Amino acid sequence: METYKVTVTTGDMVHSGTFDRVFITLVGSEDRSERTVLSTEGLDLSSGMVMELAVSAPDPLGDLLFVRLDKEQGFFLPDDDWFCSKVAVTTPSGETVLFPCYRWVSDKWAVELREGKAKKVFEDQHPILIQQRTGELELRQNLYRRMSEKLLFSCSSALSELSMFFVRCARVLCTHCHSGLLIWWAMFREGLPKMVSIDDPALLPHDARFSFTKAMDLLVRSKTALDELKLRGLADRKKPWTKWEDIKRIFWFNKTMVSGYVQKHWEEDWFLGYQCLNGCNPVVIQRCCQLPPNFPVPSCLVNPFLEAGSTLEKEMLKGNIYLCDYKVLDGITPNLINNRLQYVVAPLCLLYKNTNDQLVPIAIQLQQRAGPENPIFLPSDGIDWLLAKICVRSADFSHHQVVTHLLRTHLLAEVVTMATLRHLPHVHPLYKLLIPHMRYTLQVNIMARVRLLGRDGVFSEHTAIGGIGLIEILERAVQSLTYSSLCLPEDICARGVESVPNYYYRDDGLRLWNSINRFVKGMVKVYYPGDNAVVKDTELQSWIKEIFTEGFQERLESEIPQSFTSPEEVTKFINMVIFTVSAQHAAVNSGLFDFNSWMPNSPSSLQWPPPITKGSTTMSDILKALPDINTTVRLMATTWLLSKQPTDFVSPAIAWPTPLPYPAGQWPLVV
Repeated sequence: METYKVTVTTGDMVHSGTFDRVFITLVGSEDRSERTVLSTEGLDLSSGMVMELAVSAPDPLGDLLFVRLDKEQGFFLPDDDWFCSKVAVTTPSGETVLFPCYRWVSDKWAVELREGKAKKVFEDQHPILIQQRTGELELRQNLYRRMSEKLLFSCSSALSELSMFFVRCARVLCTHCHSGLLIWWAMFREGLPKMVSIDDPALLPHDARFSFTKAMDLLVRSKTALDELKLRGLADRKKPWTKWEDIKRIFWFNKTMVSGYVQKHWEEDWFLGYQCLNGCNPVVIQRCCQLPPNFPVPSCLVNPFLEAGSTLEKEMLKGNIYLCDYKVLDGITPNLINNRLQYVVAPLCLLYKNTNDQLVPIAIQLQQRAGPENPIFLPSDGIDWLLAKICVRSADFSHHQVVTHLLRTHLLAEVVTMATLRHLPHVHPLYKLLIPHMRYTLQVNIMARVRLLGRDGVFSEHTAIGGIGLIEILERAVQSLTYSSLCLPEDICARGVESVPNYYYRDDGLRLWNSINRFVKGMVKVYYPGDNAVVKDTELQSWIKEIFTEGFQERLESEIPQSFTSPEEVTKFINMVIFTVSAQHAAVNSGLFDFNSWMPNSPSSLQWPPPITKGSTTMSDILKALPDINTTVRLMATTWLLSKQPTDFVSPAIAWPTPLPYPAGQWPLVV
């Protein structure tokens, strides 16, 4: 009889322990141990506990291959999942083998833990390990299953009902995992990235859901957002603003250091240029070497706003002229808010880098088609100029939320997460590298589609584009979703913004990109020393193939690789993924409340059509064009909730210096 000393560690988060019976089995190259119960009362498996026990085997097990954990639900008790951090096994010879877990163990299926060392598929030689690896992927691929090419709704159906993004899967008992639910790859429109098929996060496996603490924190914050912002009582007022003082009054209770600065400077030209570089949507601006044919800005009109003696043509040659073009919004179906038709603009904004290294707007056209009823507004146009800038900021809000935020971070992250869960086993080196960055991705996206994008969601009810417009924008924007545009260094070069000053998104982003690259390159080099190791890794090849197929719909013009042939290709793609789901998402999400809570700076909708003549706009007209009271406060509460630092944030908060150490126009806001 051989005796193995086993140490089992339970996670320290709330409700990680269990009162159910948990069993352990040691599997070796020669034999397996008896199935041994860890605890009969559950007292040794409470949160944060470390327990030791002896596991017996009739004969030597040989090399330890994996540890099997399974659980049985107690009679008359609800299912009580258990979170195991790790298992350490000391053999009779004195060798200690560590089996990391960091997973939930439930009644639905057993958890098999491999030794901590990462291994690629062709490195597993023992038949038992090959079987275990294959079985794990079969289980996960049955849980996260591909579906046939099936549209959830057609062009003629009610596109605004975004709750139809999901397929409600039948409760079919899977013969492999016994989970009672299959989670499908679901297509909600042809050509767009696929997504998971469920609309209730509670149906996700425990490992993909929020922790109890995070779930409770989000629930409380969601319920109290309006109260904390002192907006209760205004959320149902479907009336327009009549006084600027009223907007200031509700904003005064809810400002941050940054939002207060925004409220003070939002009307200034330099601040619009600053937000093009460092606001929530710093990826639209591009160098302008030649005016677009549909934006015929006469040089004589803008020359007065350039350096003395210069011309627009000279400044374009110098590289001092930049353009923000929101053509993706052209012709988008407008939404109805409070039973009133809204207006979507698709402006072009020309900007100039002046001698003070500030980027300032010098010409704005509010629609894509040039003509007498689509005037070009100039800084000398007074109130008309202010309204034109507000229209640009409203367009930027829509572009940011749909293209930059939803499509280029959230939907991409969901595709990579699903492919990772389906094709990379826990022991795979890239699974270990990627999975921390996939945390909560599926639940976050499911909740966003239901609560923000669903029929009664904030986005559908309180933005100019609503549900129908969102689909239309996504269909257009996906055509420009390319590999190079997702890689920051290439995107910076493609937009020609390598040398524009005070572009902190670029400067900080490239530092982070390069830091991630050094880390990923070192990790990849360890496991893929040459091209042959990459080509032989069939799991890796299946992973990238599914991302290309399901996420980018086999679009060759997307530039996404269909396979990998070298470690350099693997490094670049992993670098892009990690940067996108971490640094890029933080850049376009964390500043939501700071830049959007002062509503006139980023109105989610316009209630009046864009002006077709100059000289007739008043401040009263601007108030009438801005969103209603209920839309304002709903968006304020939503951006506060989305950008609020979570309770499980892993880095200390950055304290803003007081007083502000920078003069107006030179404040490097960090977003």
